[in-house]
Amino acid sequence: MKIIILGAGTVGTTLAISLSQEDNDITVVDKDQSTLHRLEEEADINTVNGYCSYPNTLVNSGIKEADMVVAVTGSDEINIVSCLISKVLSKNVKTIARIRESSYLKDRTKRAIEEGVIPVDVVVSPEKLITKHIKALIETPGSLQVLEFGDGLLNLVGVRAVKGGPLIGHEIGDLKKHMPNVDTRVAAIFRKGGAIIPRGTTTVEAGDEVFFIARKKDARKVINEMRTKEDPYKYVVIAGGGKIGSALAEQIEDNHTVKIIEANSERAKEISARLVDTIVLEGNVSDKSLLHEENIEECDVFVAVTNDDEANVMSCMLAKEMGAHKVIALINNEAYVDLVQDKGIDVAIAPSQITIGTFLSELAGDEVVKVHSLRRGVAEAIETIVKGSTNGKGDVIGKELGNIRLPVGATIGAIIRKDKAKIAHDDVKLREHDHVILFLTDKKLLPKVQQIFSPS
Repeated sequence: MKIIILGAGTVGTTLAISLSQEDNDITVVDKDQSTLHRLEEEADINTVNGYCSYPNTLVNSGIKEADMVVAVTGSDEINIVSCLISKVLSKNVKTIARIRESSYLKDRTKRAIEEGVIPVDVVVSPEKLITKHIKALIETPGSLQVLEFGDGLLNLVGVRAVKGGPLIGHEIGDLKKHMPNVDTRVAAIFRKGGAIIPRGTTTVEAGDEVFFIARKKDARKVINEMRTKEDPYKYVVIAGGGKIGSALAEQIEDNHTVKIIEANSERAKEISARLVDTIVLEGNVSDKSLLHEENIEECDVFVAVTNDDEANVMSCMLAKEMGAHKVIALINNEAYVDLVQDKGIDVAIAPSQITIGTFLSELAGDEVVKVHSLRRGVAEAIETIVKGSTNGKGDVIGKELGNIRLPVGATIGAIIRKDKAKIAHDDVKLREHDHVILFLTDKKLLPKVQQIFSPS
C-alpha cells in the first residue's frame, strides 16, 4: 500500500516507522528538512520537503498513485485543506485527518464531514481518545490500561500483579476456583521485559504485567485477584484545565469529587462557568502549599494533563510524595515514558500511542474493526472479523478455537457474536462474521493473523 503521511511530528514519525516495518510504501512530507533527515536514517522511508497543503508538494510526494493520505500536522486547518487538495488531485485516495478542535466536529461542520462536503473520510480526535482512556483508568481501580472491544461489551485490562493479591504465587487455572461465576482469560504476561504466552499452569508472580480479557462488569473482580483490593476512586485532582482536563472533569464530575488546577486566569474562569460540580482552582500545578491546602494526601487519583511534560512529571511526583494514591501523567515525549513509569508515576500516557491505534485499524483493512497499540507500540490487541475464503480452503469457519493454529505470540481472548460476548475456550466453534479479539505480543504478526481469519 502506498501511504503519504503529512507531518513528521511525534504521531507522524511513530506511524511512519511502524508502517515501514510492514510491506508498505511510505512517504512523509514536512517543511522541516532536519526532521526528515533523522527519519530517513531511522527507517526505510521516502521523504518530501515542502508545505503539506500545497498541490505541487502533494504531486511530488506521489499523490496520484497513493492509496491513502494521513494528515497529522500540528494544524487542524492544514490537515483539512491537505485532505481537500488530495481529493482534488486524486479522487479515489482515502483521507484521514487528525482534528483537535471540537467545534469542527459539531453541528454543520460535522454533517459536512459525514456527507463528504468536507472531504475527510476518517477523523481522528486525539483529545477525545485520551480523555476516554483516562476516564477508563479512573473507573477501573488498579488498572494500567483499559481497552474496549465490541462497543464496550468486553474490556482488555492491563494490571501490575502485587504481592498480597490472592492469585500471586498461584496458577492461572486457579482463577476459576477463586471466581466460579466470572468468565475471563489471561491473554499475556510480561515479566522482566519479556512476553509469556500464558497457560493454565502458568504461575503469576509479583511484578508481572498481566493482560486479561473479561466482560466490563467483571474487570474489577479479576484485578482484585492480582493485587490487594482497591475501593472505587472518589476524589480526583486534575492538573491542567485544557481540552483534556476540562472534558475529563465534565465526564466524571457526576460520580466523583473533582478539582481542577489551572494557571491561566481567563481559562480558569471560563471552565468554572461551564462545569457544574467541579471546583476550579487558579494556581501552579507544582505548588506544594496549594496541594497541601487541597488535602492531596486524601486524593485517590492525581491526573496531570497540562501541555508541559516537565510540569506533568514534577507535579505527579510531588503529589505522590505527599500521599496521593495514584498518579497519572500525560507525556508527549515518548522517550520520557519508560523513564518515569513505575518510578514515582503509576501510569505514564504517551498520546501518540493512544492515537496510533485508530490509524492502524483504518490501514489494516475492512476485516479489522479495531487495533489498540500496547506497551509503547511493541504489542497490539485487535478485533477482526471471520470471513471465508473464495475457494473454501484454509477456512477457520466451523473449527473449534483449540484446533486453530496461530503463530507464536498470538492469543485468542474472546469472540463477539450477534452483540453477545463469549470468552475464548477451546471447544467454542467459529462462525462466519464472528468478531475475534486477539492479543499479539509482536505487532508484526498482524498480517499472518489476518490471513488466518480472513483468507480471501
